[in-house]
Amino acid sequence: QVQLVESGGGLVQAGGALRRSCAASGRSFSSNSMGWFRQAPGKEREFVAAISRSATSTSYADSVKGRFTISRDNAENTVYLQMNSLKPEDTAVYYCAVGPRSGLWSAESRYSYWGQGTQVTVST
Repeated sequence: QVQLVESGGGLVQAGGALRRSCAASGRSFSSNSMGWFRQAPGKEREFVAAISRSATSTSYADSVKGRFTISRDNAENTVYLQMNSLKPEDTAVYYCAVGPRSGLWSAESRYSYWGQGTQVTVST
C-alpha cells in the first residue's frame, strides 16, 4: 500500500511560480520512477513530467518544457514540481503518481498509485 500526499497548489497570476510537493509513504520510495500529470476542466488527464528513481533522468511534456522542473529527494520520500512562468492554460488539477522501476513513461497505465490531486489556478 502506498500513500501519496500532495501539497503546494493554489492560485497564482500568469507569469508567477508555484512549487508542488508529493510525499510518499508505505514502500521504498527510491525504487520507482515518479510522475506528475494534470487534468484541466473538460479535458483528459495528461502527462506533465517524470523522473527516474535515481533522479538521473527526467522527461517533460512539450507544453511545459523549459518552464517546469521535476525533482526528488529520496531521503525525504518526496517528489517536487517547480512550475515557473505559469500560463492560464496550466490551470488544472495536478496529480503525482508512482511509476515503474525503470524507464520514463508518459502513459497513465504505467503508473500504479496516485495522489489525491490538487488544484492549480493561473489567472490572467
